[in-house]
Amino acid sequence: MSLLANKIALVTGASKGIGAGIAKALAQAGATVAVNYSSSKAGADKVVAEIQAAGGKAVALQGDFSKQQDITRVYAAIREQFGRLDVLVNNAGVYAMMPLEQVTAEEFHRQFGLNVLGLLLSTQAALPLFGPEGGSIINIGSVVATMAPPNSAIYSGTKGAVDSITISLSKELGARKIRVNSLNPGMVETEGATALGFIDGDFAKQVAAMTPLGRIGQPDDIAKIAVFLASDMAGWVNGQQILAAGGQTM
Repeated sequence: MSLLANKIALVTGASKGIGAGIAKALAQAGATVAVNYSSSKAGADKVVAEIQAAGGKAVALQGDFSKQQDITRVYAAIREQFGRLDVLVNNAGVYAMMPLEQVTAEEFHRQFGLNVLGLLLSTQAALPLFGPEGGSIINIGSVVATMAPPNSAIYSGTKGAVDSITISLSKELGARKIRVNSLNPGMVETEGATALGFIDGDFAKQVAAMTPLGRIGQPDDIAKIAVFLASDMAGWVNGQQILAAGGQTM
């Protein structure tokens, strides 16, 4: 029997990269998946088409999760189409690397507005859709929450906040049988990482050399862990930070 048969899942920021990988893996495990996107309709439609071609069920839902009105609209659509939610993956996020001298209030609010406040408001809006049997919330964090490399003060700060929020919400929502965990990837080969030059240059080689498993991650590496956390197999896992970085710890 499929691990997530008859489950309804929402993956935010799922038009590409880690989010797309998680959406496809959840669908393969039997869930019906709402594939959220902010601007890339073509990307989300492609993910939905791939899920459907493999025999799964998915719909694309547009919404910028840095905006309260968009969050409200996405969850209203989920209520209308499915009536409930069993799995929420808070994946939507932005990042930029810069030295302290280049930090601006605008960049701070851009990253914290989506990575932290958007995650909180998303979770808040999802709560009424979880039934008495509870469910699973997976917050996509990052190893930078603890590794915190130079030039990442804002981004690392947002992911540190995600870990703290995860612990707090796991205690707050546990009585409702809603498990909350952080899934924290290391470097993953995605469209965004490639566009920033992280994948094709020496940096990726250095990261791979520092990783005990000898390579950088792929979206499917993260997606498999998300399926586990979403399923009843992780029914006793709550309030945890799962590092998915091939053994890299610093």
